[in-house]
Amino acid sequence: MMAASKPVEPQSGSGLPRWQVALMVGAPLLIGAGAVYLWNRSRKVVQKGKRNGERETPEGSASPVAKPEKPDGEPVEMNPLDQAQAAKNKGNKYFKAAKYEQAIQCYSEAISRCPTEQKGDLSTFYQNRAAAFEQQQKWQEVVDDCTQAVELNPRYVKALFRRAKAQERLDNKKQCLEDVTAVCILEAFQNQQSMLLADKVLKLLGKEKAKEKYKNREPLMPSPQFIKSYFSSFTDDIISQPLLKGEKADEDKDKEGETAEVNESSGYLKAKQFMEEENYDKIISECTKEIETRGKYVAEALLLRATFYLLIGNATAAKPDLDQVINMPEANVKLRANALIKRGSMFMQQQQPMLSTQDFNMAADIDSQNADVYHHRGQLKILLDQVEEAVGDFDKCILLRPDSALAQAQKCFALYRQAYTGNNPSQIQTAMDGFEDVIKRFPKCAEGYALYAQALTDQQHFGKANEMYNKCIDLEPDNATTYVHKGLLQLQWKQDLDKGLDLISKAIEIDNKCDFAYETMGTIEVQRGNLDKAIDMFNKAINLAKSEMEMAHLYSLCDAAYAQTEVAKKYGLKPPTL
Repeated sequence: MMAASKPVEPQSGSGLPRWQVALMVGAPLLIGAGAVYLWNRSRKVVQKGKRNGERETPEGSASPVAKPEKPDGEPVEMNPLDQAQAAKNKGNKYFKAAKYEQAIQCYSEAISRCPTEQKGDLSTFYQNRAAAFEQQQKWQEVVDDCTQAVELNPRYVKALFRRAKAQERLDNKKQCLEDVTAVCILEAFQNQQSMLLADKVLKLLGKEKAKEKYKNREPLMPSPQFIKSYFSSFTDDIISQPLLKGEKADEDKDKEGETAEVNESSGYLKAKQFMEEENYDKIISECTKEIETRGKYVAEALLLRATFYLLIGNATAAKPDLDQVINMPEANVKLRANALIKRGSMFMQQQQPMLSTQDFNMAADIDSQNADVYHHRGQLKILLDQVEEAVGDFDKCILLRPDSALAQAQKCFALYRQAYTGNNPSQIQTAMDGFEDVIKRFPKCAEGYALYAQALTDQQHFGKANEMYNKCIDLEPDNATTYVHKGLLQLQWKQDLDKGLDLISKAIEIDNKCDFAYETMGTIEVQRGNLDKAIDMFNKAINLAKSEMEMAHLYSLCDAAYAQTEVAKKYGLKPPTL
C-alpha cells in the first residue's frame, strides 16, 4: 500500500483491499477495521426480539416450561418445582432492588429445590445467580454458574454471552472468543453488542500474537515483482534510478562465474548493480560495507539499506538509518525527502498517524517540488479518510508530473470512493468518466485499469470489470494480485467458486509470497466451511506479513476461523456456508 509495506500495486492500489474484498465477495461481514466473521448474507436468519439491549436482568425461563396455576385462597402444598420457582421469583425481586446477596441466596434455594430432570428451569436458575454474581463482579463465580447453565442448555445465548463477558474480565481471551462466537452464530450475527465484543477480543488476540511473532520472525525478502512494483511508485528516488554511465566498476569473473572483488569499488555501487540484476539478498550487506568504510555514498547507502530493511519487515533496523539520512544537512534534499516519505509510511503502518503526517509535511517543506511527497501523502490521506485533502495532494503531484498515470488513477479512485460512500450517483458517474479518460490517455498504465475494475465491480458492471482485469494481465502478466481480484470477481459475478479459486491458485503459482492471495483463499475457505484449510491459508499469510499491523489482522482472521471450529465441535454450530 504505502512505502513502508506494500507497494502501490495495481490491484491492491491505495483503495484498501479488505474494503474491496467485503464488497466483492458479498458474503463476509466486516467487524470494525480488522477481524471478520464470514457468513452468507443471503441465508441469514432474521431473529425477532431486542438485539442491542444489555443482558443484565435475570429471567423467567430459558425455554418454555408450563407453570402450575396458583389458586387464590387457601394455601396449596407446593411441589419441588413450584417451590423452586417461588424462590426464583423472590430472588428476582431482590435483584431488581439491587439486593444481590439476598438474590443469590434465593437462586441457590431454587437450584437446590429444582428437580434435576427440569433442565430448562435449572439452567435459568444458574443463569440468574450468575447475573447476581456479575453485579458483585465475582467473575469466576459467573463463569462457573454460566457453565452449569450451558451444560443444561447448550444453546443458551444469555448464559453464553454472560460467560463471555466474565471470561474477558478474567483475561481468558480464547475462552471469551469461543463463547461470543457461539453467540454470534446463534443470533445470526444480528446483535451489535456481541459483535463488538468479538471484534474487541479478536483485535486484542491478534495484537498479542503478532507482537510476539513479529519480534521473532525470520526476515523474508519479497518477490522481485513486489520489489519492482514498490520502487515504481517513486519517481524522484535517487537510489532506485539505474546506474549512470561511468558509475559501473570494471569487473573480473572468477572461475565459477562469481563477481570477484573490485579494487576501489563502492559497496553502494555494487549494491546498485545487484538491484539491476535482481540479486536483492546481497544489497543490505553491500550497503553496510559502504557505511562502515565511510565511502562516497554513505547517505545513499543508508537510505537503500533502510529501504530493504522495510521491505523485509524490519522497521526497527530501518528507523535509525532513516533518522540519520533525515538529519544529514549535507545530504541531497531528494534523499532526505525520500527518507521522510518512507519513515512517514512506516509510522502509518505502526498506527501512528500524527508522526506520519509530520514526516510528510516536513518532506513537503524541504522539497516542495517533489512529486513523490504528494503522491504518497495522498495515499496517507485516503487511509485517514481525508479524501478531499488526498485529491488536493494528487493534483499537486499531477501538476509537477503531468505524465504520472499512477497519481491520475488514484485521484479518480479517491473521488470514486468519496462518491460511493456518500451515495452520490452524479459524483459516481463523474468519477467513472474520469477513469475512462485515464485509460484513454494512459493505455499502458495497469493501475488505471485495475482501480477502474474495482469501481466497476462495486457498481455491479461485472463484464466490463472483467475486461479491465484482462487488460491488466496483458500489461503485467506476472502481477499475482490481479489474479486474486479477478478470482473474487468470478465469485460475485457468476458465483463460480471453482474458477475463482483457480485464479487465486494461479496467483500463488506466479508469486508464492503473495500474502493477499493466501488471505483471500483463507477467507473463501471459511465461507465454504473448510475451516482447517482456511486456518492453513491464514497461517501462510501470517508468515509473509510485512508489518506487525498486517500480521495482527491476519491473526484475527485465523483466530475467528479457529473459534468457529471449536464451536462446531462443542455445540454443533456452524454459520451458513457458500
